[in-house]
Amino acid sequence: MKNILVPVDFSENAENALHYAQVLFDDLDCNFYLLHVDTLLNAQKTFSGVENAENPKFRISSLYKKVKQWSTNGHHRFHSIIEQGFFIETVKKQLLEKQIDLIVMGTKGVSGLREKVVGSNAGDVITKVQCNTLVIPKDVAFQVPLEIAFPTDFNIFYTHSILKSISEILQLDSGQIRIMNVSKKDAQLNNEQKKNKEYLTDYVTESFSGRYSFHTITNRKVKAAIQCFVESRDIDMIIMVAKNLNFIQQILFDSIVEKISFHTTVPFYVIHE
Repeated sequence: MKNILVPVDFSENAENALHYAQVLFDDLDCNFYLLHVDTLLNAQKTFSGVENAENPKFRISSLYKKVKQWSTNGHHRFHSIIEQGFFIETVKKQLLEKQIDLIVMGTKGVSGLREKVVGSNAGDVITKVQCNTLVIPKDVAFQVPLEIAFPTDFNIFYTHSILKSISEILQLDSGQIRIMNVSKKDAQLNNEQKKNKEYLTDYVTESFSGRYSFHTITNRKVKAAIQCFVESRDIDMIIMVAKNLNFIQQILFDSIVEKISFHTTVPFYVIHE
């Protein structure tokens, strides 16, 4: 049974993220925990009756009924939770209490020229919560990913938990994983990078023979290289390791994203060890 936490603020983005997760894990037994965190300030407001459209209990009940209608899998179970307090602390609390395996969050993408790719809540979850997180843009297609990009600089050791998380996505269908490295022209991998690459190669060869490929893009900045790769390959999902801060910071937390377009249609799956 997979336990999935979906923070909801009753926005279209949150609903899209939840719908995507339902489609992605359609064949798996899942508990979906719909979590609304009311700030302490909002919690002090009073609402007249449960039918009030602004009442969180009424709104999460409406969302619960909607997602039940979307569900085609009798093995998907839904639970609604309303908590009051600080967002990150509440999320961490739910991780322990519900033994959460994955957090799924929606993000608005970029509506202006100098906004961050992910919102503050999603960004905080990725950096402050030790749990795999799937970030879903508002315009994503509801489908199981068949072309998956895995940007890496081979500077990290691919632990069992990292490889297991990658495998779980690949096992959903017959998707292909495209392992890409961005390097300077004529640059060579150091000994540690070579060992890490060899280990990763052995793993995908043994586990997903014929379903992987390695790519090196030279003489481009990381951000531009990944965008070019995503667009040329029609990538459906990007997998990143939280430990690989070089990619995380440049892709998700760069505040100047005028030339980035893939973040509006491609989910990011961020893996924590």
